[in-house]
Amino acid sequence: QVQLVESGGGSVQAGGSLRLSCAASGYTYDYNCMAWFRQGPGKEREGVAAIYTRGGSTYYADSVKGRFTISQDYAKNTVYLQMNSLKPEDTAMYYCAADPVPVKCAMVAGAGVSDFRYWGQGTQVTVSS
Repeated sequence: QVQLVESGGGSVQAGGSLRLSCAASGYTYDYNCMAWFRQGPGKEREGVAAIYTRGGSTYYADSVKGRFTISQDYAKNTVYLQMNSLKPEDTAMYYCAADPVPVKCAMVAGAGVSDFRYWGQGTQVTVSS
């Protein structure tokens, strides 16, 4: 059974930082696209960042480039999202997602909930001004 378990959300003031974690289990971690999505109040779920587990290539939405960094601990089957210079508009539920199709990583910026196969339950990030 595939499980993606997120942690690390919380409340922070604008300009602050948070690091999210996603622990994956129940499937072969290698050769997968691992991604972070977010869904703000009244908004659709949107792709934020992705990493291809074989080789570590990374992809970002324009809205977070230069502020967010996706990384992985291959030995722990865990993906991270380091979020710096947070803004109130970053407030959202953040979801970890996985898909075995490599090209999904390059498409993350335009992806939505129907584009990735596996999902975590989400972790809330709130940024106050």
